[in-house]
Amino acid sequence: MNSKNTQLLILAFSKNMGALFLLLIVTLFFDSNYMANKIISTQHIATAVMLVAFAIIFFKATLRIRKLMLYAVIIGIVGEHLFSIGLNMYTYRLKNVPLYVPPGHAIVYITAVYFCKEPIVRKYRKSLEKYFTIFILIYSTLFLLLTQDIFGFIMSILVLVLLRKHPRERLFFYSMYIIVAFLEIIGTNYGCWSWPPTAYDFFPFLKSANPPSGISLFYFTLDLGCLLFYKYQNIKAWKRMKHIRLLNKEVI
Repeated sequence: MNSKNTQLLILAFSKNMGALFLLLIVTLFFDSNYMANKIISTQHIATAVMLVAFAIIFFKATLRIRKLMLYAVIIGIVGEHLFSIGLNMYTYRLKNVPLYVPPGHAIVYITAVYFCKEPIVRKYRKSLEKYFTIFILIYSTLFLLLTQDIFGFIMSILVLVLLRKHPRERLFFYSMYIIVAFLEIIGTNYGCWSWPPTAYDFFPFLKSANPPSGISLFYFTLDLGCLLFYKYQNIKAWKRMKHIRLLNKEVI
């Protein structure tokens, strides 16, 4: 890889993931323990910032991307109430589901989509998959060794195992893993939410860090849910896409 392509990759990363990381740092800061101790409540400011970002991305997007974003919001609402309120998998600072979280899920999801669609990213897809695999292994192993994060380590390994036979989705979920890892570190360090010392605060043999390293595994459900929504809302387009993929395989 020459220096020009390296610069293009860095630009693609900065334009997508870098911009998202900055948004997360700013947004979650308003819902942090620090701000809560200075001002009575600033969670509404975090919600306003996230909604503005959501609106900007939404109105600049294609119709297909807009639909996926709306599906992600719906799945985010249901999933957050199930995992946080229902199963106590993690707990938000005010024991609620902040209004900025569902649109935040949509932005995280679409950022990974946009990143993987970048021409330079598609060109070096295989190389990026190798680098991201190394990152996941090092990241999850460090969490396991330093924080006894058995729960996160198992989920990280499952991510790698489940994607072995799904090359088409591999880079997307590896990218999602990195985004979610950053999101969780910022959110838990700010005190916006926290994870119990064991999985679901129920399985004592599955010790967990705060946050667990491989929690991006649950974003599989977000992607699958969005695709299912899109499939049943756009049957003809979905069948056409499947037909094109089959033709491409035959040509290869």
